Amino acid sequence: MRRGIAASALVASFALAATACGGSDSDSKSDGPVTITWWDTSNATNEAPTYKALVSDFEKANPKIKVKYVDVPFDQAQNKFDTAAGSKGAPDVLRSEVGWTPAFAKKSYFLPLDGTEALADQSKFQPNLIKQAQYEGKTYGVPLVTDTLALVYNKALFKKAGITEAPKTWDELKSDAAKVKAKTKVDGYWGSTQAYYAQSFLYGEGTDTVDAAGKKITVDSAAAKKAYGTWLSTFSGKGLHKADTTADAYAHIQDAFVNGKVAAIIQGPWEITNFYKGSAFSDKSNLGIATVPAGSAGKAGAPTGGHNLSVYAGSDKAHQTAALKFVNFMTSAKSQETIALKNSTLPTRGDAYTAQVKADPGIAGYQGVLAAAQPRPALPEYSSLWGPLDTELPKIAGGKESLDKGLSNAELAIAKLVPDFSK
Repeated sequence: MRRGIAASALVASFALAATACGGSDSDSKSDGPVTITWWDTSNATNEAPTYKALVSDFEKANPKIKVKYVDVPFDQAQNKFDTAAGSKGAPDVLRSEVGWTPAFAKKSYFLPLDGTEALADQSKFQPNLIKQAQYEGKTYGVPLVTDTLALVYNKALFKKAGITEAPKTWDELKSDAAKVKAKTKVDGYWGSTQAYYAQSFLYGEGTDTVDAAGKKITVDSAAAKKAYGTWLSTFSGKGLHKADTTADAYAHIQDAFVNGKVAAIIQGPWEITNFYKGSAFSDKSNLGIATVPAGSAGKAGAPTGGHNLSVYAGSDKAHQTAALKFVNFMTSAKSQETIALKNSTLPTRGDAYTAQVKADPGIAGYQGVLAAAQPRPALPEYSSLWGPLDTELPKIAGGKESLDKGLSNAELAIAKLVPDFSK
């Protein structure tokens, strides 16, 4: 998950769909090169250059395969691919957010990869990430990068406030925030109103938006109300920044943190390179990374995010064969090491965590909190469940509606997304 997190229902672009290489392309002749199209959803400034360079390396190693690279904004890609695949004009390879993978697999848009060249190194990948790429027993994506959320903090500000270690509970965080404010005159913590960032509060109470196994909506349960009550309490009090409900809240929070105007936030590893660009972290060792604080149930954790590479099921055999080879190359240990070193993102296979990769304090820090990350349930609709909460939580945090009313509204909206679930 990343960069604004929930993708809103944006209008799909047919222009991008036209750039895809489907089964009818003239370049699929056996005596000529095959051109496959890859839709990359990474950050165009910080990450895309690394992927483009790897594409060039792949083409040099495979002269009979050309790759048409298309950078698609993350918050538009899901809807664009859905439209393109529905009209048989999708790209041959998609950098698919982990939550999209089962949803597109359910629609038969993705090719099962079990036993193919793409998954030749399956045993090298973290098992929970492979499981998260599966739907109904088949694997539809190869993990490219992984992530989770962590409490990131400014060590210098914490030290100035007399705080020697990261808070382990939300009560400790609120106490520490007050100390930071008293000693440094800046806020100690600034929370997000986005549903993805609030997910950890649910985990802290041992619950979730839904009980996927029991087919029950739990967003308005007693445990969820307690979780969101704790979340709401982090927006008021000494050293706690008030809720930002504007469209630019993500950027405001990020900018304040990297420039030392707030001591701690919840954030993912996709921002590591941007942390280092800020004045507060010109010395990389000043960046503290810890597990998200635990709730009253004593549980701590955050969602497992990241991206898979998936192959379009509608491409012809020549394009699929080329695509499988490309996916294998991009997810190899060597490629993942390169991506990690250039982009400061987390590899998905153990043999890519080389000494050089782990020398990056950001990567090493986030690797340390991965053990507390919780995989998403194998529910195709799961990622869409944050949509109703992204509508209601800012209203709650902004004082425009009560917690009870907001969660009740979210429950009604979620019921429409999973109509076979009980309340």
